[in-house]
Amino acid sequence: MIQFIAQDLTIDAGAGDNAAPKRQISGLAVPWNTEATVLGGQKVIFLPGSLPEDGPAPKLLEEHAGLPVGMVTARQSTDQGMMFTAKLAETSRGNDAMALLTMGAIDSVSVGANPIKFKFDKNGTMVVSSADFVELSLVNQGAFSDAKISDVAAALKREQIGVWVETPDEEESNPASQPTEEKETPMSEAIEAQPEVVPTPIFATAKREFKLPSAAEYIATFLRGGNDFSQLQDNIRAAAPVAPYIDTESNPGILPTPIVQPAYNNFRGLRPVIDAVGPKAMPTTGQVFIRPSVTTHVSMAAQSAQNAALQTGTLKTTSNQVTKLAYGGYVTISEQDMDWSDPNIISLVLDDMSRIYANQTDDVAADNLVAGATTTAILSNANLADPAKVVAFMYDSASTILSGSNGNLPTHLFLSANMFAALGKLSDTSGRPLFPQTGPMNAYGSLSPGATESVAFGLRVVVDRNFADGTIIVGDSTGYEIFEQQKGALSIDVPASMSRTIAWRGYFATLMIDASKFVKRTAS
Repeated sequence: MIQFIAQDLTIDAGAGDNAAPKRQISGLAVPWNTEATVLGGQKVIFLPGSLPEDGPAPKLLEEHAGLPVGMVTARQSTDQGMMFTAKLAETSRGNDAMALLTMGAIDSVSVGANPIKFKFDKNGTMVVSSADFVELSLVNQGAFSDAKISDVAAALKREQIGVWVETPDEEESNPASQPTEEKETPMSEAIEAQPEVVPTPIFATAKREFKLPSAAEYIATFLRGGNDFSQLQDNIRAAAPVAPYIDTESNPGILPTPIVQPAYNNFRGLRPVIDAVGPKAMPTTGQVFIRPSVTTHVSMAAQSAQNAALQTGTLKTTSNQVTKLAYGGYVTISEQDMDWSDPNIISLVLDDMSRIYANQTDDVAADNLVAGATTTAILSNANLADPAKVVAFMYDSASTILSGSNGNLPTHLFLSANMFAALGKLSDTSGRPLFPQTGPMNAYGSLSPGATESVAFGLRVVVDRNFADGTIIVGDSTGYEIFEQQKGALSIDVPASMSRTIAWRGYFATLMIDASKFVKRTAS
């Protein structure tokens, strides 16, 4: 029970012999912006205006026990808090209460409120901004000057907060000195007639000493459960000593921030096209080098007669010029970053550079393969889901390569990501996958969503994200050549700026040496 002491509690017990007693009390019901610690350690603050001045009149009770002795007749919110005027009923309980108030046996009041709007501040204090003023009770427990408000123990539940506010009487009223006529004093008049409220120190009622239960008592109460066990838990928490403690919020400056190694990098420097074709060594000298290829083959024929001349023929070659291109990039790292950050910063940079270089050169190889494959065959978008049409496209392409490239047959099937998905979803008329993962003997191959290098139609599948959507190329990888000279990393200190420049580079070139070994899909 939280009890706040206020200075202004007045009691108007009666008037003269010819007038009925006023049976009226007034004072401070609850102070604003005053923090109270309740049972269980919860702190509560009522903001100005959090209790209403209008609405249903609160009942005047005894000790919050549900026994009415009167009604609150006036309420007014002031800078100090919620002021009140209450009138006691002319009943036996009302008369008893009036007598006790008059003699000073009861000198405090306590407000009961149900919170409507509230929040918790950064310190965990419940700040109530709106609440229902339910009732006002007469209480007889006084305040102790040696107990401060932060050490108050009171019952509080979130669904109903009861904050008891005690106001000691300023002075006892003499019934004989009261006016003889009975009339209810308006709230504003009552406040103006009283001395100005002077903020005084807030004290709490003394806490009853709580003896910690034995193990047997705790278990017995736990088995009973309900409110008994809940109250026991609240009492144990309230009895715990409040002492200085250390937590992470009070010491953020000494908490280390570890870095878990190695750094995560989701970029995969894969080179599907380059790996499928196989890079060749590049000459170390010259910007342009020659890769010859045969364009006219010798002739062969049956001898027309014995001792007759054989078929004459010739062999012609062409000089295919290959131009070297340099690919790479660099970063400049300050000396401070190298000294103050992760010691593996250089390794992280070099690892990322190698991944990006791999992807960049593979992108060039994929683009040049698509551009160099000039022979096309139609497989419409609508026919991509038709297994018969796809099978026909594959065999027609193989036939074209066999005829056009002097007897070669395709070895690889190059696919973009979406064409890989389309191929993997193909099923026959019975709903069986065309390329099952289990790989039965009568299947066309085996594809899996988790493996880009698979087999379809007896060809090695090469899936590359650098192909544009819709790309399907059937081909013999020997008709496409790739040349590379990886130079790797280069590190140079820059004293003028206290930094280090790190580069990753390499020479790269491609050559479509025999376009007749490839057939590229076109949608129309």
